Amino acid sequence: MFNYTTYLSTFTHRYGTNAMRTLFSDVMTRKLWRKVWVALAKTQSKYGLVTLEELADLEKSAESIDIEAALKIESEIHHDVMAEIKTYASQCLIGGGKIHLGATSMDVRDNAEVLQQKMALELVKCQLQAILLQLKSLIELHQETVCMGFTHIQPAEPITLGYRFANYAQDFLMDLDEVKRLLTSIRGKGIKGAVGTGASYHQLLEDKGVSLLEFEKEVMDNLSLAVFPVSTQVYPRKQDFLILSVLASICQSAAKFALDLRLLQSPVFGEMAEPFGKKQVGSSAMAFKRNPIVSERICSLARLVPSYAQVAWQDAAQNILERTLDDSANRRTIIPESYLATSEVLRLLGDKILPGLVVNDVAITRNFNTYGIFAGTEPLLMALVEKGENRQEGHEVIRELSLEAWKSIQEGKENPLLQLLEDHSMVKKHFTPSEVCRLTDAKKHVGNVKEKCGKILEEISSSVI
Repeated sequence: MFNYTTYLSTFTHRYGTNAMRTLFSDVMTRKLWRKVWVALAKTQSKYGLVTLEELADLEKSAESIDIEAALKIESEIHHDVMAEIKTYASQCLIGGGKIHLGATSMDVRDNAEVLQQKMALELVKCQLQAILLQLKSLIELHQETVCMGFTHIQPAEPITLGYRFANYAQDFLMDLDEVKRLLTSIRGKGIKGAVGTGASYHQLLEDKGVSLLEFEKEVMDNLSLAVFPVSTQVYPRKQDFLILSVLASICQSAAKFALDLRLLQSPVFGEMAEPFGKKQVGSSAMAFKRNPIVSERICSLARLVPSYAQVAWQDAAQNILERTLDDSANRRTIIPESYLATSEVLRLLGDKILPGLVVNDVAITRNFNTYGIFAGTEPLLMALVEKGENRQEGHEVIRELSLEAWKSIQEGKENPLLQLLEDHSMVKKHFTPSEVCRLTDAKKHVGNVKEKCGKILEEISSSVI
């Protein structure tokens, strides 16, 4: 039906995991529709609305999807759910006449979509957990690897590389918590009919000795799906917005990591890099290039998902009264592609970057030796105050000497700040050169980062089970 002479989505073959593509395929979608129809018929059979023979017939053909037959019917009647009903019914000569009894299309589509999203969230959860375990290893390996921290993209104070990884891990831990919350709170529309009142089912069950609420619970228990107590023709579209917002949050966490890595891969920093294959080409023109294309791809795909979440916001806000159809077309795109983009972002991070992440100890040491002394002036200032010097006057001395040192660095010279400090009268009055060197050793100026790394390691261990 489709080939390379027609437009194909990049998510059809280029981006996204195979598991996620399979989950959002037309075949899986229709299997889930049929799962809802079977669950409905199973409960109806309990109350004499469907015979056991009819139910068995429906169950027997529930997996026999015939896309071509359904699409042929749809091209004539212009209704995808009715086309699938007719196709399903043609396969069930005994039970086909009872398919969709009392239901409206969104009783089927909405519950099936929630089942689909629950399975998709399970896949995302597994990817998140795998990435957190990879970050855990990096935290453990580098929690004492001192490097320069940067604020405003300027050298600031020392941190450890493990502490930097701990910050990334903390973001993903928050995302994992939200995914777990969704998996326990996400709900289907239930069995409520055309405008949510359940009028058609109420008529069917009027003399069956069961309340509509009990009947709905039995159907939804068959699907292992919680239910909204009230709905219109559709479940609250706010749920789509909340789910896609969590996916956008996951992509934000990955994009933050990828952007930092792109910066650190620049030769000016040179401290970390994504893996680069022996035969990989960086540029068609500049053969020497080592472009961070995987990190850039993460950032590119990650931008899509919050834009889809914004569409979901509008679908929720503009779904007039009991339902309008202006959300239908875009939901066919924004829901599967949000999951596909998220799964690809996590795949790139977990499979392509983290396993072969390059840490350049030489560059880390070089940058620290150049800029670490600036951070070392803070302990020196505190020591001067303890010796009786005025804090503001000491701050001004260090500021002036630091600017002089920056000028030398910009001229390509080594950082002279240590020597400038040792020679200044205020400093010389209290400290020997060896004491100044010890006080300004910024490698010791990392606070309790090891303890903080330990806290994140504990959280990962308790969250990834």
